[in-house]
Amino acid sequence: MESSDTAASSSSRLSPTKFSHDEPSLSKQNLVIETTYELDALSGIQLNLQPEPITWLSRLSRTFANSNPRVHARIARATRYLRGPRPKVDVPPLVPLLNIDTCIAGKHIIAPIESTLIKTTRPLTIPWLFVILVPIYIIGFAFFSRQQSFLTPADSFIGCTSTYWLANNGCGQDGETCGPFDPSSFDFRCPAQCENVILQNPRTVGDEQIAFEPLIVGGGDLNETYRGDSFICAAAIQAGVISAKKGGCGTLNLLGNFTNFLPFTSHGLTSLGFPTVFPVSFRFSNHTNLTHCSDLRDAALAWNILVTCALFIILRPRPIVLYWCLVCIGFWHVALFSQPQGPPPALDVAFGTFLPALFVAYAFWRLAFRFVLPAFRNAPLESCILYLSGFWVGVLNNLTFDKLPLSRLTSSDLTKRSGAITTLVVIVVIIVILAINQIRVIRKTGWLPYYLGWYIVGGLVTLVIAFLPGLSLRLHHYIIPMIILPGTAFPTRLSAIYQGLLLGLFLNGTAAFGFASILQTPSDLRQDAPIGSDLPTWLTNSTNYNSSIPFANQLIFWGPLTDGWDGFALLVDDVQRYAGPALNFSLLALNSSLPHFFRLAYTSMGTAGDFTMPTTLWPNGTWVDPLPGPS
Repeated sequence: MESSDTAASSSSRLSPTKFSHDEPSLSKQNLVIETTYELDALSGIQLNLQPEPITWLSRLSRTFANSNPRVHARIARATRYLRGPRPKVDVPPLVPLLNIDTCIAGKHIIAPIESTLIKTTRPLTIPWLFVILVPIYIIGFAFFSRQQSFLTPADSFIGCTSTYWLANNGCGQDGETCGPFDPSSFDFRCPAQCENVILQNPRTVGDEQIAFEPLIVGGGDLNETYRGDSFICAAAIQAGVISAKKGGCGTLNLLGNFTNFLPFTSHGLTSLGFPTVFPVSFRFSNHTNLTHCSDLRDAALAWNILVTCALFIILRPRPIVLYWCLVCIGFWHVALFSQPQGPPPALDVAFGTFLPALFVAYAFWRLAFRFVLPAFRNAPLESCILYLSGFWVGVLNNLTFDKLPLSRLTSSDLTKRSGAITTLVVIVVIIVILAINQIRVIRKTGWLPYYLGWYIVGGLVTLVIAFLPGLSLRLHHYIIPMIILPGTAFPTRLSAIYQGLLLGLFLNGTAAFGFASILQTPSDLRQDAPIGSDLPTWLTNSTNYNSSIPFANQLIFWGPLTDGWDGFALLVDDVQRYAGPALNFSLLALNSSLPHFFRLAYTSMGTAGDFTMPTTLWPNGTWVDPLPGPS
C-alpha cells in the first residue's frame, strides 16, 4: 500500500485523503465499552435530526426531473461525464519512450537509452559544476552581444524600414520636412533578414500599388539609382552591397532629383519602376569605413540551442532551475540578437520589460510547468526534444509564424492578403482538435469543472472589455500563452510541446515588442492604411481633357469641398505640390515630356484624409481616370 500511495500522489495537486490500515482490531468488549462511552458523552445533548433545507436549485432540479425525466437523466449523465471521476485522479506516470523493451519478429530487444544516458552523465549533474558554468555563460554571452552590436558606431545603425521619404504627404509641401536633399554620403549598418520585412498595407508608387513586399523603387539603371522612399537595407541587399543572411555595412550617396527609376530583379528581390521625376534618390558605394558589420544572430542561435540541450541532457538541474534558465536564455536571445527593439539593442527598454516578464513567467511555473516538467526527470533526452522543439519555434516567431499570411486578426487584414482566410481556417481547425484532446485529458482527471469555470469567467471579462467604446480588442501573441498555458498543467507529452511553444511565444512577444495593450484605438490598428474618409471627385476626366490646349496652359479640376473639410492636398508624382482650398491646379511647372500621376485628398486643419487612386496623364495627352477607392 505504501508504494501505491506514493505513485498516486506524485504529481497530484489535490491528493485523496489516505487512511491508516494498521490499527488493531476491536474486540466485542472494546466495542461495548466504546459504545457506552459514546452514549454517555452524548447524554444530555439534544440531537437535531431535521433534514437539511432544500435549496432553490435542488427544488428546480426535482421539478424538472418530474416533468422531463428522460431529458433530466441525459443531462445528469452528461454532467457526470464532464465532471469526471470523484475523487480526482492523476494522469498515469510517464514511461520513457526511449527505454526500449520490446519484441520484434520474436526477438526481445532491450535498449535503455534514457537510463544509460542518466547513468553516464550523472557525474556532470553535481550542483557546483552548474554554478561555475552559469557565470561563464553569462560573461561569454555578454562578449558575444558586444561583438554583435556595440563595436559599430551607434549612429550608423538603421532599421530594415529606414528610408528618406514618408508615405503620401508625410514629407510636407515639396518634401520640405524630409530635406535637405543635398548630395552627401552616409555610412550605415543593416541587420540580417531585412528581406523578410514587408509593407503591411498597400503603398502607391506612381500608378502601381505594392503590398506584403519590401518597398524598393528603381535600381535598374547602370548606376543602380534608387528612389528616396525605398527601404535602404532591402535595396542594399538587392544591389549586393550587404548579405540578407548576415546583414552588413555600406555607404550611401544621397542625390537630388532623378528621372526614370528602372525596375529590376536581383538577389531574390524585385523593385518597382517609376518613369518620372522624384526629388530624392540614392546610390551605394563599393566601400565603407565601418567594421564589425556581420550579424551574428545565427551563431548566437546555434550556441543557445546547444546550451539549452546541454541543460536538459547533461547538466540536468532541478526542474525549477531548468525552467528559469529557459526563460532567461530565450528572452535575452530575442532582446539582443533575433529581434532587438531598435538597432543597437535598447538595453534600458529590455531590462524594463524583463522584470514584469519574470513575474508572468513565475505564474506560468506555478500554474503549469511545475506539474509537467518534473514528470520527465527520468527521460532527459525525450524532454529535450519535446520542450525545445516548440520552445525555439516560439522564440523565433519572426522566422516561423510570421511567415504565414496572417499579421493581425482583423477583418481588413484577412481580406487584403492572399491566403489569409485559408490559413486562419487551417489554424483554427488544428487548435480545435488539440483543444478537444486537452479537454479529454483534463476530464479524465476530474479537473474539468474547475478549469472550465475559470475560462468562462475570463471569457466574460474579455467580452466586456471588447465592447468598450472607441477601443478594439487585440490579442498580441504574448497574450495567447497567458490564456492557454494554465490548461497544459497535466503531465503528457503534448503538454510538454505546448508549454515549450507557448513559453517561446511569450518571450518573443515581450522581448521584441514589450507588453503592448490588449486594447488599442482604431488608428493604432490601422497604422498607415486608409482611414475610410470621404474622397474628392475629379472633374477632369478622360472624356473632357482637351489635349489640343498647350500643356503650359492646362488646368485640372476637382469638385468642391464637402462638410467637415477645409481644403485639399494634391500629390503630383507622389510629392505634395499643392495644399489649400482651390478647385484647380496648373500644369505649368510640370515637364510635358514625362508622365504624371495625380492623387487628391480632403484636408481638415492641415491633416489629410484618404487620397484617391492615381489618375495618370501621359505625354501623348492621354488621361487615365483613377480606379475607385482610396490609395
